[in-house]
Amino acid sequence: MEAKKIKSVFVDGAISATFISDAIAKHSTKKEIGAHSIFLGQVRNDMIDQQEVVAIEYSAYTDMANQVFRQIREDAFSQFDVTCMHIYHSLGRVAAGEICLFVFTSSMHRQQAIEACNYLVERIKKEAPVWGKEIFADENYQWKINQ
Repeated sequence: MEAKKIKSVFVDGAISATFISDAIAKHSTKKEIGAHSIFLGQVRNDMIDQQEVVAIEYSAYTDMANQVFRQIREDAFSQFDVTCMHIYHSLGRVAAGEICLFVFTSSMHRQQAIEACNYLVERIKKEAPVWGKEIFADENYQWKINQ
């Protein structure tokens, strides 16, 4: 028997508003759902040692990360009464102001959707083998050349 392939949560670059709205729209036919909870992680332009962050370069051990994401989802499904649960994380460069993490949960009732969404985000931040390297304003010239 062939093992089920683990779905990748990764998106190249920033997660667009169109991607997010399409994901939401796909759930309009699921009429047993009464609530959605959404978390959007956005890249901040922090100041670190007087240098402005203009982007973050995300990397991961994708096979291992996808297994961790799958386990987190399975744990959440066992703890919360949710209908749907989706996780998307960026890989590569994401500019300040752009979305790098999209977590979307759906349930019959809002409390379960909200609690599941919060649970997922906290577990992802603690456990997922995904790393971000800050790109600073003084490095931005090289970045624009490579885009």
